[in-house]
Formats: sequence, structure tokens, C-alpha cells
Amino acid sequence: MAKKSGASAPEQLREALPGLRRTLGYLRPHMRDQRLLIGGGFVALFAEVAFRLLEPWPLKFVIDTVVAPAAAGQPGVVRVLLLCAGALIAVAALRALSAYLMTVAFALVGNRVMTRVRAQLFGHLNRLSLRYHRGSRLGDLISRLTGDVGRLQEVAVTAALPLVGNVVTLVGMSVVMLVLDWRLAVFTFVAFPVFIWFGSRDSRRINTAARRQRKREGELAGSAAESLGAITVVQAYGLEPLLQRRFDASNDQTLTEGVRTTRLSAGLERRTDLLVGVATAVVILAGGYAALLGQLTPGELVVFVSYLKGAFKPMRDMAKYTGRIAKAAASGERIVDVLRTEPDITDRPGATPAMPWQGDIRFENVSAGHTEDRLALRDVNVHIPARARVGIVGPSGSGKSTLAALLPRLIDPAHGRVVVDGRDVRDLTLDSVRSQIAIVLQESVLFATSVRDNIRSGRPGATDEEVEWAARAANAHDFILRLPEGYDTVLGERGATLSGGQRQRIAIARAIVRQASIVVLDEATTGLDPTTEREVTAALAELTRDRTTLVISHDLDAVADCDMVLSVYGGRVRTLTPAELAEATATTAVITRGGLHAHRS
Repeated sequence: MAKKSGASAPEQLREALPGLRRTLGYLRPHMRDQRLLIGGGFVALFAEVAFRLLEPWPLKFVIDTVVAPAAAGQPGVVRVLLLCAGALIAVAALRALSAYLMTVAFALVGNRVMTRVRAQLFGHLNRLSLRYHRGSRLGDLISRLTGDVGRLQEVAVTAALPLVGNVVTLVGMSVVMLVLDWRLAVFTFVAFPVFIWFGSRDSRRINTAARRQRKREGELAGSAAESLGAITVVQAYGLEPLLQRRFDASNDQTLTEGVRTTRLSAGLERRTDLLVGVATAVVILAGGYAALLGQLTPGELVVFVSYLKGAFKPMRDMAKYTGRIAKAAASGERIVDVLRTEPDITDRPGATPAMPWQGDIRFENVSAGHTEDRLALRDVNVHIPARARVGIVGPSGSGKSTLAALLPRLIDPAHGRVVVDGRDVRDLTLDSVRSQIAIVLQESVLFATSVRDNIRSGRPGATDEEVEWAARAANAHDFILRLPEGYDTVLGERGATLSGGQRQRIAIARAIVRQASIVVLDEATTGLDPTTEREVTAALAELTRDRTTLVISHDLDAVADCDMVLSVYGGRVRTLTPAELAEATATTAVITRGGLHAHRS
């Protein structure tokens, strides 16, 4: 999660450097195989600086040789002019070429490295546990994945690296100015502490505003993702005005922080321009007087003034890029905050791949929950024989889904252990555990890709023939063929272009092609019409044949054909006897008939 701004914001720009160093620490491994390109970029950078230092000198020779009164009537003036003009063109061309090569090299490095960082960040987010994702806003995570990575990439290429070049230029020009006239150089250097004072005072505000702006932008993305992700509910309940007002409030706060950052950065830039103007005026005054006394030639004065402007360019750029670098520091820290979050669910040291399961499951003294301080299950002891069909019933929030989530290690027990075929699942590698479990949810989640790829996602190595076999087993083959492109039809986001029953049958086909030893059906037929429910139930029967099956449901009729039924209530789990199950089913029927009788009367 992003750190709060305010007290934790850096007081000065240099205090943001630790955050940038943290970011570079994560970037460094990705930069190792780019060392040749980075080295070439720095060679081009130093060449560009060298040619920048040479650029004013042809003008110096022109002024001293041609313009100065003592040069009037001297032979070879035209030759000097031609040589100086040619030298100026050559230096400018070589400088332009060096700058081009430097920009391309560093842009390639930046794009390659940040592309890898984005991929690493995406992979890391996918590995973080449900506990982390339930405590985070989807829009904010997407903002970090796209906006923060993009901002860091852009600033690295357009601000940080040019700033390095300007600092190198400053050092080189300072040396030349000291050689030309140390007294004028001292006048120039006096301006630097004044600029540092300005920057120290303003950068604290700029960094604070930048941190707040990035935090607001993350919140804004979260609000937008929530609203657009629930667009059906929003429109059905007429929530557009309410959500618009909330979005506008967050949007206005983002605007306020953005304007504040821009205003502070612009103020620092203008004060820097004024400081540069004053320093230039002082140098022209003192340098002009030195030229009148013959202590400095007019050409040397021109070179000195050119260097003066070049020497102050890093200060201008520092003022110009302070806000952008501050935003990059905030973005880098937001990225690092996610990357340094350790997944809750990982392979234990020494974990081994699971052998093909028979499906014998034991919950031994298990207590578990999605948060450490709120346990949904307490002291659960249950044995589920291999290939048994087990119903899990109970009211909403009783812990039914939590019990099922322990098997694929979507969460781990706070106490106790889950054992499959005699081995604690935490002693097995995570991939080998999850590859032997298939889950079908009430809300089928499909991806915006082809039907074939959606089914194949159950087992990425499945052939086209296996995909079609799974679709036939799930009673989905016929309607798939009626789609515009058949199995190659690209679905809308979350499968929105299909009906609920069609989505569910593709999800079942995805589970079938997985050929898992254990199947979890979490309210898989809830909300379907009778005809669709019959088709889905037939598909589920094919999926669960000869497999250990957990059927989670509120409906007792849905678990009537189970070998055993577990009742989950208040975090406790117990096995219902056949008599208790019959009595519960009968009570439900009586209540139903009573309701109908009352309605008829």
C-alpha cells in the first residue's frame, strides 16, 4: 500500500533520493544485461558534453580575429571565418549526433527495463494472497501497474538522465571558467548557494504535493474501477448521480494537488531564471570592465558568458524537473511497496511436488480466516474419503467457502493442518497442489479471449481435441459451434457476451479439461433457470465422476445426493446424520408448504 503523505514526505528534494535509491535497487537486476547499451549511452553523453564545451570557441576566434579593431586589414581573415564556420557546423553536427545516440540508448534501456518491471509487478500481484487483494483497491493496483511504471519510465528518460548530462557539463564548464578568469568564476559560483537555498525551501512543498497527488490519483482509479466494474448495479439502482458526485470530489482533490505541484514548480523555475539573469548581469559588468583593461579578450568574455548560461542550465533543469522527479520518486516507492510485500502463501523450504492424488482429505484441528483477528473456522476436524461427494451447507458468512479455500491454499490455516492423501498440503509445492483441484464458482469468471483459450486455461498444455472433448462433456459444444467464430470467438470482458448458463458450461469445460482429483462446486447452479440448471447439473455430473467433490450450497436439495453433508455454523463444522438431513429437508418442505397454504388462504 502507498505510504501516506504528510509527516512521511521528504522535507527536501535530496531527502527523496533514498526513495529513488530503493527503486534503483529493484531496477538494478533488470539493467545488468543492458550494460553494453548503458555504457554506449554514457559514452555518447560525455561526447555530447565535450562538444557542448567546444561549441562557443569558434565564435571566440571570430570575435578576436575579425571583429576586434586590431584585426582590421590583417591577411587570412576570410580563411579564419571559413574555418570557424566549418568548425562550428562540425561541432554542432557531432553534438547533435551524440545527443541523438544518447537519447536513443537511454530510451531503449528505460523502455526495456520498465517493461520487465511492469511484468514483474503484474506477476507479483498475481502471487499475492487473497488477504492482500481484499485489503487493496483494484483501481489503485492498476494505477501502480500502468500509471506509476509509465511515469517512472518517462521521467527517467526525459528528466533524470538529461540532468546527469547537465551536471557533467556544469563540472566541465566550471573548470574552463576557472582557467579563463577565476575572479569571474567566483562571481558565478556565489549564485549556487542562493539557488540551493531556494530549492531547499520549495522542494519540501513540491514533494509533499506530488505524494498527495499520486495518492489521490490512486484513489480516483479505485473509485472508477469500482463503479465501472458494477455498472449493472449502478444503472439498475440509479446510482449514477451519487457516484458522479463522489468521483467529482476525488477528481477535484486530484486537480488541487496537481495545480499546487505545478504552481510550486513554476515558481521555483521563475526564481531560478531571475537568479541566472542577475548572475549574468554581474558577469557582463565585471567581465566587460576586465576586457576594457585588457585582462580579458572580447572573445573570451563571450565564451565565459556562454559557459555561464550553460553552467546555470542544470539549475534551471533542477527547478524544472523537481516536480517531475518528486512524482517519479512517489511512483517508484509505490511500485517498490508492492514488490517488497511478501506473499502470504508460498512454498515451504523443502516442499516437494505432489504425486497424483486419490483425494482423501482430512482437516485436523483447523482454525482459519481471511484475517488474522477474525477466524471463520475454529477447531475443525473432518475426514472426507477419496472419491466421496460431500455437501457443505450453512448460512452466508458461516465459513463454507473458507473451508473449501483451504484446499488450494488460497488461505492457510491459522492453526492445525489440511492433509491430502496423508501429506500436509503446505509440505507440497503450491503449483502441484493447485493443479489437482478444479473450482467452479457461482459467478463464472471468463477472460476476454477466445472460447478455446478460456477452456484451455484450465490446463494450458491441452490440445484442441482435448478442449473439444471437455466442451462436449460440459454440454457446451453445440452452442459454441453456433457462435460467430465457433471456438475462436473472442468473448467480451468476463464473458459478458454469453448467457449465464453458457458462461457456466464453459467454466465447467475449463474444469473438466483440468482432469483434477478434487472438485469444488461453490454454489455452481445458484440463480439458473430450471432448464439451464438441468443442463449445468448434467455437465457437473460428468465433471465430478469418480472424483472427490465438495458441493457448497444453501439449498439442501442440492446436496441430497451427497455421501455426507457437513453443516457449518458459527465457525464450527459437524457431520449431519442421515436422520438429521432428512429432518432438515422435511422441515424446509413443511415451511414451504405452510407458506403456500397461508398464501392461498
